Amino acid sequence: MDNYEFSKLLKELQIKLDNIEKIIKPNEAKERIKEIEKEQEDPALWADAKRAAELGKEKTKLNQLVSKYEIANSELVGTSELFELAVKENDYETLEALFIDSPNLEETIKSLEISMLLSGENDTKNAIINIHPGAGGTESNDWASIVYRMYLRFCEREGFKVETLDYQEGDEAGIKDVSFVARGFNAYGYFKAEHGVHRLIRISPFDSNARRHTSFCSVIVAPEIDDDIEIEIEEKDIRIDYYRASGAGGQHVNKTESAVRITHIPTGIVVQCQNDRSQHKNKATAYKMLRSRLYELEMQKLNDGKDTGGVGENSFGHQIRSYVLAPFQQVKDTRSNEAFSQVDAILDGDIKKMIEGVLIAQKDSSED
Repeated sequence: MDNYEFSKLLKELQIKLDNIEKIIKPNEAKERIKEIEKEQEDPALWADAKRAAELGKEKTKLNQLVSKYEIANSELVGTSELFELAVKENDYETLEALFIDSPNLEETIKSLEISMLLSGENDTKNAIINIHPGAGGTESNDWASIVYRMYLRFCEREGFKVETLDYQEGDEAGIKDVSFVARGFNAYGYFKAEHGVHRLIRISPFDSNARRHTSFCSVIVAPEIDDDIEIEIEEKDIRIDYYRASGAGGQHVNKTESAVRITHIPTGIVVQCQNDRSQHKNKATAYKMLRSRLYELEMQKLNDGKDTGGVGENSFGHQIRSYVLAPFQQVKDTRSNEAFSQVDAILDGDIKKMIEGVLIAQKDSSED
C-alpha cells in the first residue's frame, strides 16, 4: 500500500461512517438515552415489568451503537490526522505502521456497520430454524444433515444455545426434517440471512459410479416471538395431527403419539414438534413455532409489500447460496455475490463473515 491508496481508503471509510452516522444519529440517540434514564428513575415504572424491560433493551441497544460509533469515529479521525502529519514530515516509519494497522481500522468500521444492521426490532431475538431436504432422497437428506451440523458449529462459535424441537432421520442417511431454536443475542439477526434454498454440488458418496450430483435443502428462519405479541390463529384454519415420535427418546416416546404436527391451511405452513414426552408440551411448542412463522410472514409482507414467507421452490434456480465441492471448491452467495474457497471451514460453521457480507449487500441493495 502507498500513500495514494491509503488516502483513498480513508476517504472511503469516511463516506461509510458518514452514512452510518445519518442512520444512527448519535446526538439524537444520546438524548433518547437521557429520556430513558429519566423515566427509569420513576419508581412507578417498575410496576410495569413489560415497559421496564422494553426501555432497558432500547437503552442497551442505543448505548452499544453510540459507543461503537464514537470509537470508530475517534480511530478514523486520529488515523487521518496522523497520516497527514506523517506525510508532511516524511515520517516513513509512522506511515508503514498506519498501513499495517489499516485492516484493524476497516474491521472497526465494519463492526459498527454490522451492529447497525442488527439493530432491527427482532434481530436480538432467538431464532427458530427449520431445515428440509429437497427432492433427491438420500442425497438431499445427507445434505440437509450437513447444513444442520454447519449451523450447530456456528452456534458453538457464537455462544448460542441450541434446543432441538423436531428431528426426523432419513431412511438410509441424513435427515428428513429438523427444527431447532438458536438462543442468544442477535441469533435471529444472523440466521435471517440463511433463509432460503441452499444448493450442493459434489461427487456423491452414495453413487457407486462416483458421478457428480446436485442436492438442495430449504432453510426457513423466524424470530421466536414473545408471548405478548398477538397472532390470531383460528381453529378452522389449522389441522392437528398426532403421531409417534421417531428416533431416540426412550420407550415411552416411541410407544405413544406424543409428537404433534400443525398445518396452517391458508398459508400451507407446517410445523411439528416431538422434543418432549408430553403431547401437551409438544403441542404448545408447535403452536409457538407456528405463531413465529406467521409473525415473520406478516412482517415480510409489510416490509416488501408482497408475500415472501416461503423460500421458493426447493430446486434449480431458486438457491441463495451454492456450495461446490467438485470439480473445484467454492461457496458463492447470490445476494452478496461473494465467493469463498475455504469450503471445509464454512461447512464447519465458519459462516459469520459470509453472513455479514449478505447483510451489508442487502442494506446496499435497499438503498439503491
